[in-house]
Amino acid sequence: MQQIRNIAIIAHVDHGKTTLVDKMLHAGLLFKEHEKPGELILDNNDLERERGITILSKNASITYKDVKINIIDTPGHSDFGGEVERVLNMADGVLLLVDAFEGPMPQTRFVTQKAIELGLKPIVVINKVDKENCTPEEVQEAMFDLMFNLDASEDQLDFPTIYGSAKFGWMNHDWREKTDNITALMDAIIEHIPAPKVAEGSLQMQITSLDYSSYIGRIAVGRLLRGELRNGQQVSLVKRDGRVEKGKVRGLYTFYGLERVEAQSVGAGDICAVFGIEGFEIGDTIADAEKPQGLPALTIDEPTMSMLFTINDSPFFGQEGKFVTSRHLKERLDRELEKNLALRVESTDKAEAFRVFGRGVLHLSVLIETMRREGYELQIGQPQVIQKRIEGILHEPVEEMTIDLPENVSGKAIEMVTRRKGVMLSMIPKGDRVQLEFEIPSRGIIGLRSQLLTATAGEAIMTHRFKEFQPHKGDIPGRINGSLIAMETGRSIPYSINNLQDRGKFFVAHNEDIYEGQIVGENSRSGDLVVNLTKTKKLTNMRASGSDDKLKLTPPIKFTLEEALEYIQEDEYVEVTPESIRLRKIYLKEHERKRAKNQAVGA
Repeated sequence: MQQIRNIAIIAHVDHGKTTLVDKMLHAGLLFKEHEKPGELILDNNDLERERGITILSKNASITYKDVKINIIDTPGHSDFGGEVERVLNMADGVLLLVDAFEGPMPQTRFVTQKAIELGLKPIVVINKVDKENCTPEEVQEAMFDLMFNLDASEDQLDFPTIYGSAKFGWMNHDWREKTDNITALMDAIIEHIPAPKVAEGSLQMQITSLDYSSYIGRIAVGRLLRGELRNGQQVSLVKRDGRVEKGKVRGLYTFYGLERVEAQSVGAGDICAVFGIEGFEIGDTIADAEKPQGLPALTIDEPTMSMLFTINDSPFFGQEGKFVTSRHLKERLDRELEKNLALRVESTDKAEAFRVFGRGVLHLSVLIETMRREGYELQIGQPQVIQKRIEGILHEPVEEMTIDLPENVSGKAIEMVTRRKGVMLSMIPKGDRVQLEFEIPSRGIIGLRSQLLTATAGEAIMTHRFKEFQPHKGDIPGRINGSLIAMETGRSIPYSINNLQDRGKFFVAHNEDIYEGQIVGENSRSGDLVVNLTKTKKLTNMRASGSDDKLKLTPPIKFTLEEALEYIQEDEYVEVTPESIRLRKIYLKEHERKRAKNQAVGA
């Protein structure tokens, strides 16, 4: 049997994980001629490249010194915790990649905790040691403290540390001595990461992720725990609820580089992809045909946030998207449930609306963004935090949040967070910047990022992770300013916008199509205001000198999807289409809004 090492790579967003994997693929000389060394080949999804984050876990494999190394890329953000927990089940060890300047961040802590609970052996890689003001030794001590606090075992605490710069392609045991390759890291993987333990017994493989091919359909990916899997073999599929279904392996693949290559048989300990088994879900076990034995189901952290997904019923529906009906929406959400374990979908009283539960605004907004790029039109309600009663007391999710920002604006940030029921835990100076740590209810984080960026001129870096459910913290002040609502459908006229500029900030540009009930701006006062942006100037045959000067219009505010979701109030929707993101009132006509408000007051 060929020697194998299965490693997962853990890192905070933007600490250089994907760059490092590319360098490891270089070390295995697995590049094709047409691939430019500068291109990131692992984050191959458009959304991942734009945001610079890993969303989906992926598999790659290299051969180094006759040892096959299976590399499993894990998402760094706790919103994608469902991905992380599945993926770590395939690994025997982890590479903990940390930035030599920033040190361990909340998201690193989240995934590291999962790895330590599973008993995986860590190798710490301190990256970007060529950065100014970096402190590699202090970061190494911080990593030790982190693992100690997470109850790591003696063996896990005895971890090797490798220093280097993935960007410039070098690694060494001493950060002061620069080399020209990453062999120190590759050798450390072979030396310190244990080979897979192979249990005695009949065939067992837990399906931990899905792959899809437009030619052959769904493919099950997982690690073979024991036994041998052969092409054409009859197998059993043990479902999570204990049911057993028969199936046959029609195609068997292992990974080489980033590609799947056909294999006739796969031995225990290796990661493989299986085609031909029908109706499987993540967490099911592929087992022996005669004596099937299932593995325990994967445990996934529960969702902390929900949003209402409904069909687009605005006056502009169907103009840009291909998929606009509730049937399309339901089928797409059902498809997502197959591979997105941390997601839940519930039907509502209305046939065209679904309540979708996830791990945070980012987790759900990535799904919405993916759907809109596929040609879907839909409307999303205000994000709601999931609350539950424990022993008769109302509890809500609380998160640990870290904000890294310049010292001179830290006072503003602390004031903003405490107003939202946040409690400061620590304040660590780092040069002319400072790192603040808080404990804050999940409700308080909604809408905080955009306010922080405005207050700190875009300098604040904010990260957070779910900690636990705690007793409800009381009311949090929401958005004070009301909305400017369009009075009628038509085109926004520059003359009207100019006359209304002192009433607030606008979200639409001039000569843009708008409809009645659309939110076109933010009122400078509390309370909503209905405005007419389609009114043109009355023309007369009299001319007054100087009255027709050029209009000076302030550029409109344009929201990203996450900002829009965090901005809206409970009586508003975000309308998402392949080309546009619009904000609107749930009731478009003014008399309907008044009636709904009176009913709410009466209730």
